[in-house]
Amino acid sequence: MKSLNRTTTNKPIKHPERILQFGGGNFLRAFCDWMFHVLNEETDFNSSIVVVKPTERGDYLELKEQEGLFYVALDGIRKESLHSEVTLVESISRSIQPYTEWEAYLKTAEQPEMRFIVSNTTEAGIKFSEKDTLEAQPAHEFPAKLTQWLFHRYQFFNGAADKGMIFLPCELIENNGLALRKAIMEYAELWKLEEAFVDWIVDHNQFCNTLVDRIVSGYPSNRASEISEQKGFEDKLLVAGEYYHSWVIDASKEAQLALPFHQTNLNVQFVEDLAPYREMKVRILNGAHTSLVPVGYLAGIRTVKESMDTGEVLNHVERVLSEEIKPTLSGFGAHEIDVFIKAVLDRFKNPTLKHNLIDISLNSTSKFQARLLPAFLDYLGNEGSFPKRIAFSLACLIRFYKGEFANETIELKDNIEILNFFKEEWEKVTSGQQSLEALVQNIFRNESIFGYDLNKINGLVPFVVAQIESVQKIGVVESLRKLYEYRNH
Repeated sequence: MKSLNRTTTNKPIKHPERILQFGGGNFLRAFCDWMFHVLNEETDFNSSIVVVKPTERGDYLELKEQEGLFYVALDGIRKESLHSEVTLVESISRSIQPYTEWEAYLKTAEQPEMRFIVSNTTEAGIKFSEKDTLEAQPAHEFPAKLTQWLFHRYQFFNGAADKGMIFLPCELIENNGLALRKAIMEYAELWKLEEAFVDWIVDHNQFCNTLVDRIVSGYPSNRASEISEQKGFEDKLLVAGEYYHSWVIDASKEAQLALPFHQTNLNVQFVEDLAPYREMKVRILNGAHTSLVPVGYLAGIRTVKESMDTGEVLNHVERVLSEEIKPTLSGFGAHEIDVFIKAVLDRFKNPTLKHNLIDISLNSTSKFQARLLPAFLDYLGNEGSFPKRIAFSLACLIRFYKGEFANETIELKDNIEILNFFKEEWEKVTSGQQSLEALVQNIFRNESIFGYDLNKINGLVPFVVAQIESVQKIGVVESLRKLYEYRNH
């Protein structure tokens, strides 16, 4: 089997580097990079991507070895029939690890063709820290690294108006473009950067709010050999996902013209108000994932599809969406919401996707805060009581963050401070230093986890404690059965 690279495939880099992308994970490669590949193939977009590693660990070694090439395998319903395709994505030219290639990272700011900034650093990625310094090589937080890059570009081109960037953040936070600009401005103030730089950011850079949607399951281990045989190359970065995709972008006319999606069949919408689209998508699709992950995993299930095949778990997700999240949505009619819920559940049942729950669990605490807590609080305000099924998922999330269940270690992935906090709190319970109730109260009190003191909600602590005890005693499935009985009396 031949190695996959530009020599073995005879695929030289054809397009100038015009996109700087922070992150090279499965989602960005199977979503944005696939889309940019289509733009290059079908329009005069003419752009290659430089991928930047936003964190210190790792260096995208496989992406370097394959010289930016990888296959994307997509399956799903298209025009009412099953559609499958495997595409060799050629849009990435190279990758840079700024922690070891600082000069190369800054040098990209000097490239006159650079036009777009794309990012997906998770919900926890767009944040400001007073600990970051301009002199660091690089600064720690993603917006700080970006501010360093922008300031270098501003200085190199003497604040030229035509050297501003178009920002397309994919992080699932509200007004992600404006949030990114706010963080950059905070760094400019912290580092006392010149006022003319701030004016350049405001006047000549465009921060688009965006909303992304595609289920990307990752490396398809069950199909990898078959695809490799078909294509004739070994691809360590092969990534699978559903064919369904949606990118909703709040952008200026200039940005819309720079992104010729209208010349393709890609499902990209330019809108003036992203809010209703974002609310429905984040609360239903992403909320379904976040409510499912700890419940399914503690039930001994390891993939989304297997979760949909387990009656009690499917029932739980359906009822979270239809009974507790749907009543909190505005901007769309009940029928539109029902159609979207059904479409999401159908997508979860896609037999070709092996979407591992542990992969979706990355930064689950910030995901709960962004995806489920707003609906939780809206439901509380509307009904006068908290939503019991979301609260059950919250209980499972807290138990999940113990890092073990049924004598198996759970590979938790989150901010190290948050992981250490959960570890210390659970160790106190295990050693008898504190009760389970005290643990829940301490977690709820730590607003860096959920962004809100959940102790304020009447009856929530004892309910969550009872559900954790139930899960530990009789398991998730039986606990869900009891919860269903509780909700029908």
